[in-house]
Amino acid sequence: MEFGSIEREIHVAASPEVVFEVISSPEHIREWWNGAETDLSPTPGAVSEVAWNRGGPDAQVQPITVVDAVPPRLFSFRWVHDEGEDVATSTKSLLVTFELVPSGDGTLLRMTETGFREKGWEVAVLEEAYADHVRGWDVFVPNIAAYAAGLVSMP
Repeated sequence: MEFGSIEREIHVAASPEVVFEVISSPEHIREWWNGAETDLSPTPGAVSEVAWNRGGPDAQVQPITVVDAVPPRLFSFRWVHDEGEDVATSTKSLLVTFELVPSGDGTLLRMTETGFREKGWEVAVLEEAYADHVRGWDVFVPNIAAYAAGLVSMP
């Protein structure tokens, strides 16, 4: 297996404007990203963190840096930085890119995560991290589609 990138594509029954808000706004992120908390601003260069179970025994906190935000077409961020690395300028991290393409009465959402090989991890660590992210995106990308579609179908 190559472990170069993870790619997912799904049709969302919502406009690109709605999908952009869902993938880039803190109040929506927690709904599709397994309860993730963040105060992220969808502004290039913005630095924040995304946290799950903050304060709990299985807490996970990841610094996150917005790379691009071009509403309603593109949103990308870097995360999984090396410890001690300046998250604002990091390039040795994982890059998640969401491309939004109008499609009929909805949006084609393309998600790509790259940078696994560039991390320099040992093979076992690389394989586990890659598999973990594959499992995650297999859940979260459909969550985005269902949540965004639910927003537009609300009365």
